[in-house]
Amino acid sequence: MPELAEHTAQSADEDRILRVWTPLLLRTILIVATVILLGGLIMMATHAPGYYAQRYHTIQSGHAHDPQTFVELIQGATHGDSHSVMTVGLFVLTLVPLARVAFCFLLFIKERDFAYVGFTAYVLAGLIFGMLLGRIG
Repeated sequence: MPELAEHTAQSADEDRILRVWTPLLLRTILIVATVILLGGLIMMATHAPGYYAQRYHTIQSGHAHDPQTFVELIQGATHGDSHSVMTVGLFVLTLVPLARVAFCFLLFIKERDFAYVGFTAYVLAGLIFGMLLGRIG
């Protein structure tokens, strides 16, 4: 009998973690992304107001920019480059749906609902591959 109570308490703790902490974590990621993006917009408006118009005209004339690595983006963001700050903010924003699907995947594994585990794994793989292909291409 004590084993059943212990299992029930453990199950309740896991449910609380997945159902209470997951939305809190997702909201936190969303707030962080919003703050980063707003900071990038403010930096762009104050330090480089014509940057995106200039970049648009450069691309229109047939000259593409060199892709940046994630480390270069972080370095640019720490040095105050508004484009880098906004790109990092968008990257953080993409973590919201990725984290949501990952938590649903864990929840379905815990509940042993294998049909939904398969569906969610498919969606999670699509999100991950989409991010990788977007970065590569």
